[in-house]
Amino acid sequence: MPSRLPIQDIFAGLVTSIGTAIRYWFHYTLVAFAWLGVVPLTACRIYKCLFTGSVSSLLTLPLDILSTENLLADCLQGCFVVTCTLCAFISLVWLREQIVHGGAPQWLEQNQQQPLNGVAQQNEAQAVVNGGVENAVLDQPANPAAENVVVGENPEIQEEQVDEEEEDNEDEEDAVVEDAADANNGAQDDMNWNALEWDRAAEELTWERMLGLDGSLVFLEHVFWVVSLNTLFILVFAFCPYHIGHFSIVGLGFEEYVQASHFEGLITTIVGYVLLAVTLIVCHGLAALVKFQRSRRLLGVCYIVVKVSLLVVVEIGVFPLICGWWLDICSLEMFDATLKDRELSFQSAPGTTMFLHWLVGMVYVFYFASFILLLREVLRPGVLWFLRNLNDPDFNPVQEMIHLPIYRHLRRFILSVIVFGSIVLLMLWLPIRIIKYLLPNFLPYNVMLYSDAPVSELSLELLLLQVVLPALLEQGHTRQWLKGLVRAWTVTAGYLLDLHSYLLGDQEENENNANQQPNNQHARNNNAIPVVGEGLHAAHQAILQQGGPVGFQPYRRPLKFPLRIFLLIVFMCITLLIASLICLTLPVFAGRWLMSFWTGTAKIHELYTAACGLYVCWLTIRAVTVLVAWMPQGRRVIFQKVKEWSLMIMKTLIVAILLAGVVPLLLGLLFELVIVAPLRVPLDQTPLFYPWQDWALGVLHAKIIAAITLMGPQWWLKTVIEQVYANGIRNIDLHFIIRKLAAPVISVLLLSLCVPYIIASGVVPLLGVTAEMQNLVQRRIYPFLLMVVVLMGILSFQVRQFKRLYEHIKNDKYLVGQRLVNYERKSGKPGTSTTPPQSSQE
Repeated sequence: MPSRLPIQDIFAGLVTSIGTAIRYWFHYTLVAFAWLGVVPLTACRIYKCLFTGSVSSLLTLPLDILSTENLLADCLQGCFVVTCTLCAFISLVWLREQIVHGGAPQWLEQNQQQPLNGVAQQNEAQAVVNGGVENAVLDQPANPAAENVVVGENPEIQEEQVDEEEEDNEDEEDAVVEDAADANNGAQDDMNWNALEWDRAAEELTWERMLGLDGSLVFLEHVFWVVSLNTLFILVFAFCPYHIGHFSIVGLGFEEYVQASHFEGLITTIVGYVLLAVTLIVCHGLAALVKFQRSRRLLGVCYIVVKVSLLVVVEIGVFPLICGWWLDICSLEMFDATLKDRELSFQSAPGTTMFLHWLVGMVYVFYFASFILLLREVLRPGVLWFLRNLNDPDFNPVQEMIHLPIYRHLRRFILSVIVFGSIVLLMLWLPIRIIKYLLPNFLPYNVMLYSDAPVSELSLELLLLQVVLPALLEQGHTRQWLKGLVRAWTVTAGYLLDLHSYLLGDQEENENNANQQPNNQHARNNNAIPVVGEGLHAAHQAILQQGGPVGFQPYRRPLKFPLRIFLLIVFMCITLLIASLICLTLPVFAGRWLMSFWTGTAKIHELYTAACGLYVCWLTIRAVTVLVAWMPQGRRVIFQKVKEWSLMIMKTLIVAILLAGVVPLLLGLLFELVIVAPLRVPLDQTPLFYPWQDWALGVLHAKIIAAITLMGPQWWLKTVIEQVYANGIRNIDLHFIIRKLAAPVISVLLLSLCVPYIIASGVVPLLGVTAEMQNLVQRRIYPFLLMVVVLMGILSFQVRQFKRLYEHIKNDKYLVGQRLVNYERKSGKPGTSTTPPQSSQE
């Protein structure tokens, strides 16, 4: 092996590497062009062609696909269309899995003869089967067979369940006999489909092979199939329902009202789906009448798909939107707004307005559900029987959508709207009216989007995002405090109204109930209704037919129980009203008072005042809880704790000044000099620097740099940051942080700021250049040195890559397997023998 490679070998290796790179570049360019260009562009052009409404667009479709007009906009819209079709396909497959493994409704499985009004009797039979979930909004307690002394939650409903279970047993026995008699008609063939067969067929297909990232051209076939499926889904799930709804709306004369809503396409498509669902259920009844079993089953499955889709739209889209608009309407006086203002904003930006109201409604529903989950941790199991338990492992909303009839879902929707709307009235509208009456000058809140305060809005936003919100969103302490308040209120209300057993349960009865749980569970299993099928199908049918939650606990019913429950509800409403008044006034008042020391009399956004007030309240409550926890330990321990915490706070303040004050300020000033000032300020003007804005931008840049460092390779800065993060605040090491982190970083930043300034202001004037040249050097030296550093980094990277290429070429030529051949050492010990090269190559 020569000491240096010949030039021709190096040149041949370079050519080979360049050829391989070009080949991969062409292949990946083709892959990107196909998946990011052809597929979305074709989907968008086909979508526009189908919804144009003219025959000429169909004839010119090939030319429209090849058109180069609005490529970027059409590609983005096409990506959205492809995403929708992909989600529709995944939803269909997943829904089929739910039907196959969870069981279809009994009206779809039974093959018995139906009279002329078969649809109505199917709904009646379904209502009988699902009698155990007559309050599916509303979970109900389990069968209280073992409760002889205490009173159950719903004795009337539980008595009705016995009769309903007998009827269900008779119906299902008939269904079993008829299914066995009609087994040869093949109606159950589709239910025997095994998903594992598809898994075995797709074992060889990987994401790399499907997308073309493995270097093959098989992905072109997948592109063709994706384009075909996109066209099919657009035609079936968008084109047909839209035109069905459009023709119906035009025929009924509602076209003007639909156009005035600014969402003509969406409303028309939903109307089309509703009419399609009605048509499918009517055709299903006719097919059952004439005994077309396969057609009946196919129409029933299609109806379930449309029904579940519409219910998902109602639950996830319509209901939060209603809650968001109701919240906005009830809070108009809080922001000094009117319905006319909301109408104008909707007319100017309908999509944005609807999305914001939907988002507010979703947040409201989420926090309401979270509060209900917290109540379940405090109250006795069975108190909230009328609300669904989202933590119940047996709760499956999709199975309820599949099995329960439409009128049950409609009743649930109406009850939910009433409950949520009433809570908004109680906790928002009524407190606002009381505040305006008692404190006329407190409202409205200032929600302007600009500020005349001397302090920059950016600094306030940074303070809000980096300091206030992380503390307020800490779920640990806040959740425990809220849970403690709920428990204290429950204990107080229970003893005042003699409802302690009803709300929290009795300790002795709880222990007895814990011993009786296995027996109750065994009795509940014995009383379970036999269902057709096995596995998840049987499990879901048992869930729908059982009486209520498993964890029901008995309670002692006092005298005048309905009156006490009414007084409990009144007490709860008064408590919620007082809590809402405190939450709407105390944080804002405290925030305004604190902000007045910073901003003076200038008005700022109430978001900052409310966040600041909440943060102060949070700190106060946290300090009080800590002191209360330390009180039983004695005065000496308290002083010791205060001393330790004071020392820790002093260390934390020093670290915060260095890492959250000095470093971000230097980093923001460097960014201003390198990027912002050369781009925004001409040479004949003097740049102005704002320390607050530079500090705010520096904090953001520091967080980004820290995140990239932690995700990057292992080096000294990452090791130090990980060590500081692992130590935490309680074990903070001030000497380590200053010596290993703060001092090196501050030194580098100061050198980056001072060296260019010294060169531009101290060295360049000594060279005798003109004033214009001095100004040019002072203004452009920072980006010039940045460019030099980047260029040096690129050159060093290319040198390392060339060394790796050099070693690769040398190994390809002289390395056979794992042993060197034709290799001669420059100096070797006499008498040493070399191993002969292997004749076989790996």
